[in-house]
Amino acid sequence: MKQLVQDLRNGELILLETPPPRPGRGQVLIRTRRSLISAGTERMLTSFAKAGYLEKVRQQPERLRQVFEKIRSDGLLATIESVRARLEQPIELGYCNVGEVLAVGEGITGFSAGDRVVSNSPHAEMALAPKNLCARIPDEVSDDQAAFAVVAAIGLQGVRLIAPGIGETVVVAGLGLIGLLSVQILRAAGCRVIGFDPDGDRAALARTFGVESFAVTADVDPVTRVQAMSGGAGVDAVLITASTSEDALISQCAAMCRRRGRLVLTGVVGLNLQRADFYEKELSFQVSCSYGPGRYDPDYEERGIDYPRDFARWTAGRNFEAALELMRDGKLVTDRLVTHRAPFTAAPKAYARLEERESIGILLDYGIGSSADSVRVPAAAPAASAGRTTGHGIAVIGAGAFTQARILPALRKAGADLRVIASAQGTSAAIAARRFGIPEASTDVEAILRNPAVAALVIATRHDQHAPLVLRALAAGKQVFVEKPLCLTEAELDAIGAAHRQAGSLALVVGFNRRHATLAVRMREAMAQRAGPAFVVYHCNAGSLPASHWAHDPLVGGGRIIGEACHFVDFVQYLVGSRIVSVQATGMRPAGAGLEDSAAITLSFEDGSVGQVNYYAGGNRAVPKERCEAAFDGKSLLLDNFRRLTGYGVAAAGRSLRQDKGHDAQFAAFSALVAGKAVPAGFPVSYEAVEDVMRASLRAAGLLRGS
Repeated sequence: MKQLVQDLRNGELILLETPPPRPGRGQVLIRTRRSLISAGTERMLTSFAKAGYLEKVRQQPERLRQVFEKIRSDGLLATIESVRARLEQPIELGYCNVGEVLAVGEGITGFSAGDRVVSNSPHAEMALAPKNLCARIPDEVSDDQAAFAVVAAIGLQGVRLIAPGIGETVVVAGLGLIGLLSVQILRAAGCRVIGFDPDGDRAALARTFGVESFAVTADVDPVTRVQAMSGGAGVDAVLITASTSEDALISQCAAMCRRRGRLVLTGVVGLNLQRADFYEKELSFQVSCSYGPGRYDPDYEERGIDYPRDFARWTAGRNFEAALELMRDGKLVTDRLVTHRAPFTAAPKAYARLEERESIGILLDYGIGSSADSVRVPAAAPAASAGRTTGHGIAVIGAGAFTQARILPALRKAGADLRVIASAQGTSAAIAARRFGIPEASTDVEAILRNPAVAALVIATRHDQHAPLVLRALAAGKQVFVEKPLCLTEAELDAIGAAHRQAGSLALVVGFNRRHATLAVRMREAMAQRAGPAFVVYHCNAGSLPASHWAHDPLVGGGRIIGEACHFVDFVQYLVGSRIVSVQATGMRPAGAGLEDSAAITLSFEDGSVGQVNYYAGGNRAVPKERCEAAFDGKSLLLDNFRRLTGYGVAAAGRSLRQDKGHDAQFAAFSALVAGKAVPAGFPVSYEAVEDVMRASLRAAGLLRGS
């Protein structure tokens, strides 16, 4: 199947060949019939992608500060690599999709194969949508009409926040696609609507919907004009749907309002608000968020947890349904908003129309007219069985940003035989395959496990999938590399241990990469001949993550102690070289809304050594992220952010212009292992050591949770 993506480096539009996605829990698989190019929103995206580096910085000045902080912390080369990796990630385009349900994932009710639906899925021949961002299309509404439902929901949510009363006068500032849909919704709500836009043709189009509209020119002041149209009383509310970087529009809209008027922003404008504009009239101002309540909430979007109708009457999904009902009743007209249409195969050329001012709504047609044209859903593969491996190929499961920034470059540098890369939806896998020259992109893990040419799996998915994939890979007779953490529970750890013992000679490597760094190896060598126990302290200035981030979810990410602090537990264990016999953990109180992101973990070792991992989220990002200090036999070693090693009383020192956290050495060793070549001494790390580290990390998290 094909999907439209855009290269962020140069703005190139690509019809990317991707593997068909497979619906997961709470997801609907859709075969697309129409999709809409929203001129305003997508023009901004494509303009940003086409801009040069300096212009990109100008458009996002807050990113420049982050770049300078990273340079101070991690060094210039590491920062350049990080920025380049982000820009080399093409973005999906589109969010207005009409199609036919092909299949539904586990836990889905209310949708079945053959249903016509709208969703916020991208421009792609097949797409996945979460059930709460999917709505069934009434029979009376055509595919062409329904393609506008998602954009209409954006306008509808802005109107809801205005809370217009029958007979009120409302101004719509900006008569692009969202504005032209919003004026119709306001008219349907019984409002008198005034609209203005710099484009005279759009103002004329708005008048066909019963709007008192005018074009703003050098000779027409919108404030004076609106005040005259309101008889000097001012309007009740203003819905701002325009796109401009200027601050003047907000001030103008405030000047149009009566006392205690309301302003709601659904567009993108300069927000240098002036207190005087709002103070004397006691005006209210609110920014509307996309389609409505639930948008950007992982519980709503990813986990399918709907808001109770009695307490949140109009969610994002229910706004989709309301927009479709308005279309069915003839209160929301869309045919006049279609300025161009094109087959999906000509989508890159259709995007060129965005440069034309008359473009409002561009429809992409996928050549599917009825359910009779539907394709067969990709069949689920039969269960894998262990088979004889005949090659040295490596398959990578998970194609996210870290995989493409760190794992794949390191594997390619090591000369690994990369055969296939897989991701849940297929798009990121196809992008990675294209970028790194991998022969196959897939969504079918079972087929990979059955493939005799694949000798090893690299697992780099979200954390909750690590343990199940490790167990399946070992059962299929594959060597395994899994990013940290190995698992999220002690029960999973026990199951993996049993499976590893049963697998015999199969390697199981966990991505504790820091122990492979050049300066780390020197530090370990300097400590190897110590006469007595050591005291090792590891500081990690982790930085904060939003409470909604998946890493905080105990069921998906496991929390940050299990998910990331295990790295530093491993590093301390590596330096000490002795088994962990006990663990204590104290979390910061109050614990930041219950987040496990600031804790002191104390480790006791069999040889009498003590380790301390200080993991905290509250520090300044300008401070280097990591620092490790070891004291033993009257000597000290200080490792500063994997860029400098300093010895005191011991001959150990080193400095690196490029921050090295051991990724290259780790994957070079794993690639050699898979190919049957010589590997460094001590590789792979014994499973007993890995188990010690994971059990200590799991128990530290349990102590913080009080379990």
